[in-house]
Amino acid sequence: MHGSGTANEPGPTCGSGVGSGVDHEFLALERELAVFLRRARANSGEMAREVHPELEPAAYGLLVRLEETSCQRATELSGYFGVGKATMSRQLRALEELGLVTREPDPADGRASLVRLTDEGLARFQRVRDARRELYVQKLADWDRGEVSELARLLHHLNARAEM
Repeated sequence: MHGSGTANEPGPTCGSGVGSGVDHEFLALERELAVFLRRARANSGEMAREVHPELEPAAYGLLVRLEETSCQRATELSGYFGVGKATMSRQLRALEELGLVTREPDPADGRASLVRLTDEGLARFQRVRDARRELYVQKLADWDRGEVSELARLLHHLNARAEM
């Protein structure tokens, strides 16, 4: 019966690894976030491929952010995502090569450029996002709208704390 337990309950040969004095609410939060993040990464990969077969999974988040903001400097994007400028530059270059984003001079500072979605990039992104949103609607159909709203509020609060 090795490893016969459920995801939340280890099998008989597995130790719980939880000592006394452990804050169980935060352990539960960590466990659920780990599962959520693993699934989110897998979903990002699927959504990225749906936007463009050559799009890397991490770049999907860039499309989300650019759709939200209309345009941003690469330095703002790297700060928002907490990645280095070189990483951001490489990801943006790949998106440009795929025709999904373009750069234009920043009217506030001619030395800088603003990144924005191309019409093609926006259309592809919106098609995938709308299909994904419909899946959320289906998966959470038995939830009260207030619960969905509360989940969104709490996740926003968590994300805002991460930016601090």
